[in-house]
Amino acid sequence: MLKYAIVFVVISLIAGALGFGGVAAGAAGIAKILFGLFLILAVIFVVLAALGVGAVKKVLK
Repeated sequence: MLKYAIVFVVISLIAGALGFGGVAAGAAGIAKILFGLFLILAVIFVVLAALGVGAVKKVLK
């Protein structure tokens, strides 16, 4: 997901440099959404890792 966010940032930068403002704004918006989603998922996985993988199994049993 972070890979796609970086790809959209690069597309936005290139489109902006070439004068395509609408495309640049759209790509930048998509990149912001993907990066935000990446941050949320990263925090969730870090919290789950801090709790330990076994903690999830104990709760489910």
